[in-house]
Amino acid sequence: MDSTIVWRVIDRIVCFLFVCVIVVGAKNKFGKKNQFNDDFTSLEVMKSVRGFAAMGVILHHISQEFAFQESGVLTPFVNAGAYFVAVFFFCSGYGLIKSFDSKKDYLKGFIKKRIVKSIVVPFYVDVLLYGLFTFLVKIHLEKAQWVTNLLGITMMNTYAWFPIVLSLLYLVFFLSFRFVKNRKACFVIIGVFTVLMGIGACINGHMAWWAGPANWWMDDNFWETSFKWWMDEKIFWFQGEWWVNSAPAFLAGLIFATYENKIVPFFKNKYGSKFFVLILITLAAYGLNTYGQTRFGYWTEFNMRGPEIDKKILTYFCQIPLMFIFPFTVFMFLMKYYVVNPVSRFFGKYSLHTYLMNLMALTLLRFLSYNFEESPFYMGGVYPNLLAYAIGVIILSVLLGVGEQKLTDRVQALLFTKRQKVVYSTAPRFMDDDDLKKIRKEEQLKEKEASEQKSFEQENDVKNASK
Repeated sequence: MDSTIVWRVIDRIVCFLFVCVIVVGAKNKFGKKNQFNDDFTSLEVMKSVRGFAAMGVILHHISQEFAFQESGVLTPFVNAGAYFVAVFFFCSGYGLIKSFDSKKDYLKGFIKKRIVKSIVVPFYVDVLLYGLFTFLVKIHLEKAQWVTNLLGITMMNTYAWFPIVLSLLYLVFFLSFRFVKNRKACFVIIGVFTVLMGIGACINGHMAWWAGPANWWMDDNFWETSFKWWMDEKIFWFQGEWWVNSAPAFLAGLIFATYENKIVPFFKNKYGSKFFVLILITLAAYGLNTYGQTRFGYWTEFNMRGPEIDKKILTYFCQIPLMFIFPFTVFMFLMKYYVVNPVSRFFGKYSLHTYLMNLMALTLLRFLSYNFEESPFYMGGVYPNLLAYAIGVIILSVLLGVGEQKLTDRVQALLFTKRQKVVYSTAPRFMDDDDLKKIRKEEQLKEKEASEQKSFEQENDVKNASK
């Protein structure tokens, strides 16, 4: 049988299996009038949704590989990355508001706990791991690039843009909610900042377009004679629309969490007709997005007419409504149907780290996606090699992601575990939280025993007195 046909069949199977994962363990209330999943925004469901998004991002990255695009396989995932990332942003925004409203003094220590510990530390652990990886596999970097990459000014891991954008959004959330009392005004500030990030990315383009003569990136001679490392694609922050095109979902999550008590009852009343209207609105937003992508586009540098920043900005504004409404539509769907299963739980737990380590897995196994007989997985054609590559990338991304998370947990514990001074008769000793818990437990046990002994003695005194 032709290997092309074989892969086409396998391609359909992969997509079918992805859909199957979304079916197993489902809570389905469709067809049941006035019955809803009231826990559709619970922490467990949120983690499960992030798990599906993480799986989708991995498949999206695989589909973006040249060999897959050339072969036309995994095509449903080629342009789906923005939608999966939008789910991450939406869940983050939702979680912030719920925590802010339910926890007293939530903003106290916010920068340390929510930004530095939860985002910045994992980012730099990732930077160091990719630095070690780059050194070991002998990927050439200029000395200056080593310095800027390790500092995080330029990108050691080009997939690590998400924690950068998320930390900036968290910072704006903190500043606006800390100093502005009006919540609607806070939303406006966050929305304006999000739009400005998008415009900035459009101006920045995909490479240092301003650093040479007009259209230098299209000139092979310039690349051979005058090109500098920092002029390439994906070097600096915000070089690429993918940094920002999903970020409006963060604001959508904030707003939904704020007005959830009004939105959910509204949709429960005549859910079918209202959800149908919501689908129509989402499709209209998708149509506007498609129009912007085809009429203007983000990759205007390659039209031989300069960067054409205005067209990039128009494309971005055409995409904002879809990225805002899409995750909201997803969660309205979850009112009637959601899935929590071992696969989604697992990927939800390790979602950020499998995402961050995905590029390393892609790079390590990339030899499998090329048709050369020296490959240990060579099977007589490119398509079986692609199958081995896809499966290998998924497995290795998971293994590396789990390992990175465990390493990150250790670093976070080392940097942020509170230590208190406990003085004994001999010399002072610094105890960690586990030691202190043990000591407190022993003290409580002694107090309990003393209390019981005292009660026993009092009872004996009463008995003796009665005699």
